[in-house]
Amino acid sequence: MSSRIHVMGVGKMGLPMAQHFLAARHVVSVSDPDADRLNLARTQGLVVADNTTTAIANADVIVSSLPDDAALLAVAKQVAASARPGSIFVDTSTVSQQASSGAAVLCAAAGLQYLRITVSGNNKMAEAAQLTVMASGPRAAYDALLPVLMLLGPHQFYLGEAEQARLMKLVVNLMIAQTSAMLSEALTLGRKGGLDWSDMWQVLGASAVASPIVKAKAVQLSARDFTPTFTVEQMIKDLDLILDAGRAVHAPLAQTALTQQLMHAAMAQGNGQDDYAAIIKTVERSAGLDTDLPLNS
Repeated sequence: MSSRIHVMGVGKMGLPMAQHFLAARHVVSVSDPDADRLNLARTQGLVVADNTTTAIANADVIVSSLPDDAALLAVAKQVAASARPGSIFVDTSTVSQQASSGAAVLCAAAGLQYLRITVSGNNKMAEAAQLTVMASGPRAAYDALLPVLMLLGPHQFYLGEAEQARLMKLVVNLMIAQTSAMLSEALTLGRKGGLDWSDMWQVLGASAVASPIVKAKAVQLSARDFTPTFTVEQMIKDLDLILDAGRAVHAPLAQTALTQQLMHAAMAQGNGQDDYAAIIKTVERSAGLDTDLPLNS
């Protein structure tokens, strides 16, 4: 059954989501404050809304993909003021539980159903419809929207009625960040001891530590390609959320705090817009290694 879906935010994740909705023959419109993103959306066959307020009012489902807490609360206010009661507001952003709870209050007052839909995977996985979807909010809204959510990826998890999806995303991202820290120390030890960079990646890929993320990062990093799928700067934002969540429940996250410091060091060294795995270069520098060469000099 076709739904009218308005997507707010068509960046690296929002754009492929909108494309998947359109390919499934839903009626899709999009909006974004960035003109370049809107132009790209047009080239992909998406309809850019002439009036965002009208597009929200006409939609059965409003989907947002946003950068931070402030953007979510601003969009939630806009949606609450314009959407029809009974429509579903779906936010896919990585934000704090506190901001999400604030959005929930706005939606409840306006008679809207509010789903927190967080995803695990990068923009390439979004384009390939291979995201892992974590959901929380009203179960009835989730069940009704499940055919749409399945357009994003094969793995769907319903976690509860409130902010569980937000916290689960932070749990996943904590492990992603810590994997990069683990690789930083391990690969630096190997290089410092005389192992060949390419040889190490081949062995790691065939070893007991060859997790899906290690295998995925090996595709780029074996060639020392730090083109970002997710930047150092973006990871610092997520680590801030993770550490705040830990403080809120008195969960000690000592290793994560150290990883955040490595990310800040990478920023200071000019790698803020590189892939978050650029902390490998930060640790290499501390060991006196040349970061411009794949092998020991």
